[in-house]
Amino acid sequence: MATLIGIVADDITGANDIGIMFAKTDWQTEVFPYPFRNKMGTFPPDVLIIDTNSRLDQTEEAYEKVFASTKRLQTLGCEQFFNKTCSVFRGNIGAEFDAMLDALESEFAVIVLGFPKNGRTTLHGQHFVHGKKLADSEFRHDPVHPMHRSDLVGILQAQTERKVELVDHKIVEQGSEILKQEINSMRSHCQYLIIDVKDQSSLQVIAKAIKDEKIICGASGIAEELALVMNKGQNGTGSISIPKLESGVLCAAGSLMPQTFHQVEEMKQRGLPVFEMKSPILFSDQKDAHLEELITNLVKRLNDSKDVLVHSSNTQEVVQETKQLGAGLGYTNTSISRMVSESLAFVVDETLKRTKVNRLLLAGGETSASVCSRLGIEGLTVWKEIEPGLPSCISFDPPTRMLVLKSGSFGSKDFFVKAIEHLKEN
Repeated sequence: MATLIGIVADDITGANDIGIMFAKTDWQTEVFPYPFRNKMGTFPPDVLIIDTNSRLDQTEEAYEKVFASTKRLQTLGCEQFFNKTCSVFRGNIGAEFDAMLDALESEFAVIVLGFPKNGRTTLHGQHFVHGKKLADSEFRHDPVHPMHRSDLVGILQAQTERKVELVDHKIVEQGSEILKQEINSMRSHCQYLIIDVKDQSSLQVIAKAIKDEKIICGASGIAEELALVMNKGQNGTGSISIPKLESGVLCAAGSLMPQTFHQVEEMKQRGLPVFEMKSPILFSDQKDAHLEELITNLVKRLNDSKDVLVHSSNTQEVVQETKQLGAGLGYTNTSISRMVSESLAFVVDETLKRTKVNRLLLAGGETSASVCSRLGIEGLTVWKEIEPGLPSCISFDPPTRMLVLKSGSFGSKDFFVKAIEHLKEN
């Protein structure tokens, strides 16, 4: 019988991102929020993912969530584990990796952060995003986790007392057997071993070398190749009930990443009704009236069977104004981010209550998490891939909905177009 794979992901878009890497090769893959409540059917899925939504948490809370989730996966019979993190190491990386090792009473994990299909590569330990060093990429300006260095060993070593080492891509290029020997020789020298990823062929070599490792950490790119070389479980994708399309598609974007910005602008150019949730107003006594106006506009168009998009303010000037207003009221950058995402979730929830919408496109990890939490979604089946790392999924809880939960920094300029077509055709 194949090993049940247990994955802990630090946000819901990342959970779906790694989930589709297995699901598209016919592994039954399901995602559940933390704390895990068993909503599985008679048979467990091949891949069981717990989303801790811990990227913005304090370090101690993130550790506790990952520790508890790993223990829970272990009691459910998982024998192989993956700690899915941001593809550029944002968040509580060290604490979460430590938590998984501590929970499993282990002292070694392989880390693969490269995801070439989404522009993430690692050379000599330096991480690149679409050809730019991480410290020179758009993530340098992340409002919560600005990334000011590119060396992965240094980034992780600053967050853990365990020793971190690197395997250079020149060793990877010598093949899986040589790489496996190198990994085995490094076990006595370090607890975390980061492996360079030059391109997709690097991942193919790495997957063959690490397919039997108990603990793997990092981004989802390696999972695509692992799914091809590991023994698949017996359950397949199972029978998925797709809800009938009842109305237009509701899109909500809360990410400040340039990819999402350009995707929103593309929809404006194509004539989709687009409405802005003006973030500075959220810190004024006009908040309730502004949100109600947004909801009314969305409902009107959706009830006319039109697709519609609502997004939070996404220009640098307005974002900076929002941060200044929030700071003046005692908010941190993290709490400002959560205020915006929770307000957007309120708009989505109220719109759904007044329409028959059951197709959602959500852009941004915090936006996706806030909406799913507000809607009471306690389980998802990962379904079909639209673009690399960007799948659709089906919610377990009634009323059943089809969703696309998009990482803010992923996707082509016309991804929203593809996602809406996918949601309406299936």
